[in-house]
Amino acid sequence: MTLVVGVDIGGTKTSAGLVDAHGTLQAARTRATPASAGPAAVIAAAVELVRELGLGGVAAVGVGSAGVIDAERGLVVSATDAIAGWAGTDLRGELSRQLGLPVAVVNDVHAHALGEHWIGAAAGRRDVLLVAVGTGVGASLVLGGTVRHGAHWTAGHAGHLPSPFARDLPCPCGGRGHLEAIASGPALLAEYRRRGGTGAARPAELAEGGDRLAIAVLTEGAAALGSAIGGLVNLVDPEIVVVGGGVANSGALWWQAMRQAAAAEVLPALRAVPIEPAALGSEAALVGAARLAMEVAS
Repeated sequence: MTLVVGVDIGGTKTSAGLVDAHGTLQAARTRATPASAGPAAVIAAAVELVRELGLGGVAAVGVGSAGVIDAERGLVVSATDAIAGWAGTDLRGELSRQLGLPVAVVNDVHAHALGEHWIGAAAGRRDVLLVAVGTGVGASLVLGGTVRHGAHWTAGHAGHLPSPFARDLPCPCGGRGHLEAIASGPALLAEYRRRGGTGAARPAELAEGGDRLAIAVLTEGAAALGSAIGGLVNLVDPEIVVVGGGVANSGALWWQAMRQAAAAEVLPALRAVPIEPAALGSEAALVGAARLAMEVAS
């Protein structure tokens, strides 16, 4: 049976997993990403993790990485400062040289989508919209079974859609009034404090305890996301929407507000499109990256 390794490189941690042809994760390793040390150190950490899993019988390596990724050339086109100097890194070239294996590289949110599409919440569907809500807000389209990267490799930046809920709030991209400025995890906490809330707990936790301000902030962020999802459903007509990321674990109140806002936006013909939670959790990107590796191994 074909074995491949999936690698998930983020600004905080890097993981590698040995995956078989059925999408089963056989073994996994994780360590902190040496993000401040630069690309060479990050690649070295990924290589060590792959080697810890063992290279015997491994046919290829797939990588889901933070940043805008040119999947054809395996290059990091652009990136935030979450990993120092990450933009311009020849990720595929360096990993292939050091591991002696074929390597495929994709953006980490696209890797999540590939994982959910292969064996997760969207298994068996051809056209899928995945939305990931955590530190930021990202999305991925799998249409006809294939991830759509866009002409400039930036498809999926749903967090930078304009949102009336975000008013004139500053967005991490430098713009204002974007979805990420009101719906992401850091944005929810910032909005709670902006309205006079105190404490370090997440608004979702405070809302569970009955904090009215936290409830208001949480449901507004969820509604902002749902409204954007409804618009995206109208645009791309997916079979299913899968929502993941840390903020998606905010509980029933968040899900109810998000789904209600999405339902208010979708066209009548699309009201039956399901919006479901991601199924694979933190393993999604590993599995999706492994799915990509299966393609270059065959």
